[in-house]
Amino acid sequence: MTASPVSPRPVELMLNKAHYPVTSLGPGTRAGIWTQGCTIGCAGCVSQDTWEADPGTSLDVKALEAWLSGLPDPLDGITVSGGEPFQQPEALAALLEWVGAWRRERPVPLDVLVYSGYSLTRLMREHPALLGLCDAVLTGPYVERLNSPGLRWRGSSNQRLTVLTDLGRERYEGTGPVESPPIQVAVADGRIWFIGVPRRGDMDRLSARLRSAGITMEEVSWRS
Repeated sequence: MTASPVSPRPVELMLNKAHYPVTSLGPGTRAGIWTQGCTIGCAGCVSQDTWEADPGTSLDVKALEAWLSGLPDPLDGITVSGGEPFQQPEALAALLEWVGAWRRERPVPLDVLVYSGYSLTRLMREHPALLGLCDAVLTGPYVERLNSPGLRWRGSSNQRLTVLTDLGRERYEGTGPVESPPIQVAVADGRIWFIGVPRRGDMDRLSARLRSAGITMEEVSWRS
């Protein structure tokens, strides 16, 4: 009797959300993927809703691949944030390996930027193969007192943008300070999403302005 082939088990990623288009977290028009689960817990983090590792948010990486492959143009890059993407290394590797093969079929170059609260030194020691799948990484914990005006794509001045490929150098080198970092607003599934890197106090000022207009936000991502 010949044994039936065993189907490979699905690789699942705990996902907070995915959104297109994203224009505030990297150059050009991008797809944004936010993972669920982070044990770093930076004080003042605006994404505290992504901290809890919730298996109920898990989905097959192939579902994300199908979503990405169905997006319209323009699509200049993919930004993966969190949560902490490198706390799900198997799923992140599966996704980025697929992206690496997929983008070779595309006529327009597509870069991969991954955010991490870990230092670059730690990632080089623990996840060198994953870094090999990225064009750029933005690394380091968020430090609230180092949040200052002019930072492009970064929450605090200690965080570092490192380019890892020729495409990364083309897209990211020479991108200096920005006078007013953009914040996008998206509405879906009864939620309002603010996409970008706010300056210290921006979200509390926004809450106050909305309250003055008679709008109260009952649950917000920047408070646990």
